[in-house]
Amino acid sequence: MNESSFPAWLAAQAADRAARGLARHLVESDGERLLDFAGNDYLGLARDPRVVAGAVAAVRSYGAGAGASRLVTGTLPIHTELERAAAAFTGFPAALAFSSGYHANLSVVQALADPGTLVVSDAHIHASMIDACRLARAAVTVTPHNDVAAVARALAGRGRRRALVLAETVYSVLGDAAPIAELAEVAAAGDAVLIADEAHALGVAGPGGRGLLAAHGLAGRPDVVATGTLSKSLGSQGGLVLGSPAVRDHLVNRARPFIYDTGLAPGAAGAAVAALRVIEAAPGLAGRVRANAAILAGALGVAAPAGAVLSVPVAGPGEALAAVAAAAEQGLRIGCFRPPSTPDGVSRLRLTAHAHHSDETMTLAAKILRQVVSAP
Repeated sequence: MNESSFPAWLAAQAADRAARGLARHLVESDGERLLDFAGNDYLGLARDPRVVAGAVAAVRSYGAGAGASRLVTGTLPIHTELERAAAAFTGFPAALAFSSGYHANLSVVQALADPGTLVVSDAHIHASMIDACRLARAAVTVTPHNDVAAVARALAGRGRRRALVLAETVYSVLGDAAPIAELAEVAAAGDAVLIADEAHALGVAGPGGRGLLAAHGLAGRPDVVATGTLSKSLGSQGGLVLGSPAVRDHLVNRARPFIYDTGLAPGAAGAAVAALRVIEAAPGLAGRVRANAAILAGALGVAAPAGAVLSVPVAGPGEALAAVAAAAEQGLRIGCFRPPSTPDGVSRLRLTAHAHHSDETMTLAAKILRQVVSAP
């Protein structure tokens, strides 16, 4: 076979990944056999009867799909209901729903930046934000993780008239919180807009799970825009952008991933609406997640996270995979991140806490995890 042929190239790529311990495979859920400490259904709402009923009701009313772009015939009453409920819950005046959180992040940066904009991005920002920066045709400065002074210097030295500051309120790999109040202050002083991804904060952080922007009194400010996902604490699928009505209107007109995409599936929107009602009715769920996360952190010997995500550095990708296999043998599903998925190039075990895990389950999990992390 010609070594430059497409099949040969694919084979060489696969062999290289395997040799470096970086081969990835689709993982089919095995919820009947393994206790889940890897998934992002933080509040256990994906199978909650009320949330499932919300999805079923929406499908019966509107069908299986939206049928078109939101700008054609794809905007349904369930989308409007979701957007109003999400805005009210988080404290923002307006919201816009997307078919995925990835699309929400692509849209907000691509639509709000232009060649006359400086985008200041934290080094640990999610891949969707990184891709958004590449699409934005703006100048991009990447600052060290959670380095507020570096953000201030980038804004002070900019030669462009407009600026955006990108951060996650709770980071998806390390599980740590951004110094979001300080970043908002620096952004305001530098006449910049703060875009904060609340994907891993909504439902688990802030008052009643309303996120860290709400916790710091930043929700609803005209110079703050939030993104979020429906696929984690809300147990559904899709994404959100939260901001002013002017931001919403701008995205409707300029965000390509929104304009050219079919509207969010009705079932996903209906499930998310129902999940928001459950969270509002049970504000203690967020505290339960954090309490369970603290138990896991104690067993793993790491600091308690800001949300539900725990990160445990390991020696390399092989060690990470071995730990995942060892936990599975004892009945726990845990995850791992390996380069290039880790922003700092360090292989890590990644675990997630869940509100629906009982005290007995947490005691068992802590015992198993202590054994796994202490194994040679």
